[in-house]
Amino acid sequence: MCASSADPASPAGPGPGGPSVAVLVELEWNALAGGHLKCWERFAEAAARLGSGAGGPGGREDGAPAGAGVDLTVYVLGDRERVEPLSPQVRFVVLRPVISSAPLTPALGRTDASDLAPYHPALARLLPRHDVWHLTHTFAFAATAVRMAHRERRNARRNPAAGPPHGLIGSVHTDVPALTAAYLRQLTDRLHTARPAAAGLRPAAHGPARSPAPWSPASSRPAAPARAPFAALSPSAAQPARLSPEALAAGLARHRRDRLLRACDRVLVSTPEERSEMGALLGPDRVSLFGRGIDHERFRPDPGARGWLARTHGVPADRTAVVFAGRVDASKRVMVLAEAVRRLLDTGHPVHLVVAGTGADSPRVRALLGPGVTLLGTVPQERLAQVYAGCDVLAFPSRSETAGNVVAEAMACGLPVVLPAGARTRRWLAAPGGDGLLVADDDAAGWARALAVLVDRPEVRTAMGHRAAGTARLHHRSWERVLREDLLPHWYAVSPRHRPAARTAV
Repeated sequence: MCASSADPASPAGPGPGGPSVAVLVELEWNALAGGHLKCWERFAEAAARLGSGAGGPGGREDGAPAGAGVDLTVYVLGDRERVEPLSPQVRFVVLRPVISSAPLTPALGRTDASDLAPYHPALARLLPRHDVWHLTHTFAFAATAVRMAHRERRNARRNPAAGPPHGLIGSVHTDVPALTAAYLRQLTDRLHTARPAAAGLRPAAHGPARSPAPWSPASSRPAAPARAPFAALSPSAAQPARLSPEALAAGLARHRRDRLLRACDRVLVSTPEERSEMGALLGPDRVSLFGRGIDHERFRPDPGARGWLARTHGVPADRTAVVFAGRVDASKRVMVLAEAVRRLLDTGHPVHLVVAGTGADSPRVRALLGPGVTLLGTVPQERLAQVYAGCDVLAFPSRSETAGNVVAEAMACGLPVVLPAGARTRRWLAAPGGDGLLVADDDAAGWARALAVLVDRPEVRTAMGHRAAGTARLHHRSWERVLREDLLPHWYAVSPRHRPAARTAV
């Protein structure tokens, strides 16, 4: 990364070439940042390589002209304002949060801190420099952009001579309603553990026992997710008048997300199922698919990685190493995996769990598995490929992902992957059962049975790993290709200087 600038206002405004795009990622940018921020780091690197004149998507009816590029600014949060340039056309701009969520993170383990303010004045001063505002979350940055977009559109209706408003795009990176419910459950569980009197925070259940919330540490089987919990705010004879706190919080989070996305010219989602859901909300013409990429040079099989993992971290060479990568908390359902590994160890299976990441459930995983687990903590990207390649299987029980890049990374390193049936991460598989396994009985017992197939049968594990690597090579696109095919055309289409109507007017 190039030397940083102390002036966050230094990014230039729209130039004569491609559109100037502001990507709004209201998460704290640091070494512990999760997949959402890592995704935009990779896209920024791809844009820097693309340059202002290197080949764009070209020829697409709604896209950019051949040879087009982009001026890209990714806005993130940090403890001091600065600019971190990657190239003359690409940079990160770090702004301080107005109301940081960081004080909540000790109660939740390591989570990505955001900005809870309804408006961010510093961002509001910078946004007019750009042609396109791209929302990726639902907090202060997104709320600020939508507020400004509404004001611009009102002005344009009153005064057509004022010119077209900025383009507004939204992309869905995280199942925010699911995460909201999981973190609320995790927070109340921790309060119960620390202060029994906090039991009064939870309303009494309707009936003898209340069902656990989705991804609750108290249950290894996820509760059937309520598709639209906010709709349940109107009680009827067929349903109780009171919702659980988790369902209420998920409904409010969904309501906020949908309100922000309704303001967007276009919305980008990861799966056909999400496209159908958002199409019903916004109209199918406003919703498109948006993939994720893979760095095939970084993530690939490495025969020497197992020896490095054994020497550096003490992972036993005579056991099947099952790796989990991500936040170690309720949102990723890591305790389901830990309980499954405990079952395998108790029945004599030669297995060892390797955990790459940190979170509130790390102590519980260690207490449950003892010497049967290696907790690596936060692993830098340049080392994560070695960790994958040094293990035998990726197990990823999370259901809150919209993409789940860890799955693609592990497959590229030659690992078979084990995923929940019905999870959106299954999109990475070309031949379920051939390049990975889907767990239908999605509880600890079901995961133990699925993992036992790969732990006990190395020939099946090896063949499935080879097919996973082949799937990655043939079907998983690079970050540059995803940028050209899935982002540039939409940025050009909504840019007031580049959209067809604007060009015709000129």
